[in-house]
Amino acid sequence: MPALRLSSFTLSSALGTGLAPTLEALRAQRSGLAHKHWETVDLDTCIGEVGGLDDLPVRADLAQFDCRNNRLAQLALETDGFAEAVRSAIAKYGATRVGVFLGTSTSGILSTEIAYRHRDPVSGHLPANHDYRHTHNSYSVADFVRHYFDLRGPAFVVSTACSSSAKVFGSAQRMIAAGLIDAAIVGGVDSLCLTTLYGFNSLQLVSPTACKPFDAHRDGISIGEAAAFILVEAGELARPGEIVMSGIGESSDAHHMSSPHPEGLGARLAMQAALDMAGLTPTDIDYINLHGTSTPSNDAAEDKGVSGLFGTATPCSSTKGHTGHTLGAAGGAEAIICALALQHDLAPGGVGTTEVDPRLASHYLLTNLTIPMRHTLSNSFGFGGSNCSIVLSKVMA
Repeated sequence: MPALRLSSFTLSSALGTGLAPTLEALRAQRSGLAHKHWETVDLDTCIGEVGGLDDLPVRADLAQFDCRNNRLAQLALETDGFAEAVRSAIAKYGATRVGVFLGTSTSGILSTEIAYRHRDPVSGHLPANHDYRHTHNSYSVADFVRHYFDLRGPAFVVSTACSSSAKVFGSAQRMIAAGLIDAAIVGGVDSLCLTTLYGFNSLQLVSPTACKPFDAHRDGISIGEAAAFILVEAGELARPGEIVMSGIGESSDAHHMSSPHPEGLGARLAMQAALDMAGLTPTDIDYINLHGTSTPSNDAAEDKGVSGLFGTATPCSSTKGHTGHTLGAAGGAEAIICALALQHDLAPGGVGTTEVDPRLASHYLLTNLTIPMRHTLSNSFGFGGSNCSIVLSKVMA
């Protein structure tokens, strides 16, 4: 399959709005996680919140889409010149030739959670002004982006838990290769809600402190929110210094609904498939952005898959200590972090981790590493064994 050019990209998360504050936080090894009260949550945990969304309603002509998730999407769309880049692509290719393929886990479910509090005390009906279709529906965020740019090409949402916004790169790649479109907006958006916070807490997977991936004393995830958008086009358009997605691998080990295969077999299949598509060997990868959720079983399984394929020398880290686990947005967010790593020759050290688990064999970075970089790999592994690995490469002269 042909490579994809990353023509423009932007990320908003607990680290800040846009690429500049994200890069600054990576350089400073600063976390966006904080122990704070949010909404009606009564849990002892840290979260990665994007501040100010309550004061940022969506564009007036798109008011029917107004919810936290689409507010976060709009915030990112209007950052780093991303909207201008998309409009240039539309002018070049036409509104029917630009696709929208986004990942999300819970979409605008917070709007329904709030509506539920105001249901009719007798009938139990939700308020009449609650618009499920344009807010809570999984397709809402793709529909919102499509309307935001008045696009008329193919659009859909992938919801495969934490691999959602990684797998959309493959969707765009196949659509462009088939000649159905010329460009696509990919990425993902997931925002804080009660369902994920209480849901993961019920699984005893939420840490009371900021998460510490691969640490000897890791005890659970910290949930964050993010919006990541990437404009992709055919890889042959890329110029020296630009970033392309050179390989993607997808697997489904279906070992267990919420636990990975203990030997990381599905993860290893995805990583190997990504390398194969890129035409690379494990020694070609300069840095791996781990899925690294900070739960005991997930980190251990991923470590077996990574060390089994790459050995113990390849630098790697999880940036979930920076952003929190952004769930359906994690794949897109961490692909962008890998793109920044390539642009600036910066392999980011993990935040929050102080003592790497001696039972884990991977070369986990506790401090930033500045090295010449050509290829990175990003892992995103979801519930049910839905795995995706992406290889990003810097185009050389």
